[in-house]
Amino acid sequence: MAAEPRQYGRRSRWRSWVTACTNPPPFDLGIAGAGHPDGSAQGREGAARMPVSRMDLADAGSPEALVKRILQAEPNLPVPVPIQELCARLGVRRIEDHDTDEFEGGLVTDAKRSDGTILAKRGGEPRRRFTIAHELGHLLMAHHVPDQPGRFLCNSSDLLRVTAKEGDQRQRREVEANRFATLMLMPPHLLRGAMAAFRGPDLQHVLVLARDFAVGKETAARAYVQHHPERIAIVVAGNGRVQRCYRSLSFPAIICAVGGPVPTGSLYHSSPHRPSIASDTAACRPDLWIDVKRDLRAPDLHEQVYLQRNGFAMILLHLDAVPEESAEERRLNEGWRHRFHSGRR
Repeated sequence: MAAEPRQYGRRSRWRSWVTACTNPPPFDLGIAGAGHPDGSAQGREGAARMPVSRMDLADAGSPEALVKRILQAEPNLPVPVPIQELCARLGVRRIEDHDTDEFEGGLVTDAKRSDGTILAKRGGEPRRRFTIAHELGHLLMAHHVPDQPGRFLCNSSDLLRVTAKEGDQRQRREVEANRFATLMLMPPHLLRGAMAAFRGPDLQHVLVLARDFAVGKETAARAYVQHHPERIAIVVAGNGRVQRCYRSLSFPAIICAVGGPVPTGSLYHSSPHRPSIASDTAACRPDLWIDVKRDLRAPDLHEQVYLQRNGFAMILLHLDAVPEESAEERRLNEGWRHRFHSGRR
């Protein structure tokens, strides 16, 4: 017998799945995937205990407004946030796993966005939880218009996006869905409560947040930088090159270009680091990472490195406040600069 044509590959499986979701069975609050077998009593009971509904979200269009309304309706959300049960209350028919590399997550919904089916790639549970929350954001934000009618397809770079090019509406939608996912999985009031116990910037704190909120380390790192009171930044490096940078509003711009090498003088390149263990903090030259004005006192900058097993690393940068110059120091410095620029010796 002749071999059957190879036309039922990954794309065909995806098309078949989309067809099934476009013509779904009667509404089912069951959650397929990790921890919730399809139609399980646990999934239905968890959703039933949550009073929040789509009615509570009327006229809330931004990620921040949506999360605020959800938290008002659910003031006692536990940590980690039960995102699958929340989806069931907010119009998600099913959550299913997929194993294609073409995209990270998908949402199939109707024209009125009344309900939908989420597809999330198999893998680590923290990553999967973020994908589910991201797709829920697309469902709840009515102004999000999919590339194809009724279908959102999001790749791994979409789920990492924090800024959008001016005028690029697709990128803007992905940024908003990421903001919703981060705020929903790490609600600010719960995050602030968890961070209140921390003292001084430390990558170990990021690992604790990732574990307790059941999110990825990079998701926890972004939230940590945003809410930390001190001037910090976290650089994500892969195979010796800068991949992404997250910094607090008070931290200056990082001069290392994305895609460029991690500076040679960085702690990252020093004595071998043990994987999955945060290094000690060490002082480094500030001009490796930030622009230092020649005539101003250089601030103190410290580094800490967390090396992961897959070739990626997080580098924490902590910038100390520059001490105020005394009146005498200012007078001497100004006099020296005047003599230097006027040619006097």
